[in-house]
Amino acid sequence: MSEQPVNLRTALASFDQLWSPRVLTRVDDHDVRVAKVRGEHVWHAHDDTDEFFLVLDGRLRIRTRHDADTPERVVDLERGELFVVPRGTEHRPESAEGASILMFERTGTLSVGDRHEDVPDHVDTTTGHPLDTP
Repeated sequence: MSEQPVNLRTALASFDQLWSPRVLTRVDDHDVRVAKVRGEHVWHAHDDTDEFFLVLDGRLRIRTRHDADTPERVVDLERGELFVVPRGTEHRPESAEGASILMFERTGTLSVGDRHEDVPDHVDTTTGHPLDTP
């Protein structure tokens, strides 16, 4: 990772793909990632790690449940708000109008977790792409 400052606006302007995080930097064994989102992601769970979300722009809704048979909890986040999905919790982020988000998660963590629904073609199941900015 670079030892140079990272500008969030420049980083977000460098890509358009939805649900396809970019790695800004690493902190010990964790990635700091940004992503642009719109529509629904897939229901998924990370069995061994929490997932941190910070809304940089727009609105993000995160639906959570303990399993497919339990009622959903809905968490609505505005710009500047954050939420941590506890490990093992099934969740589905979504944004009707679109949002830019920052995530903090263990390096190598798949964006669709360890358990997930069928992944549509538009979803990039990735551990984060390198950030391509000058």
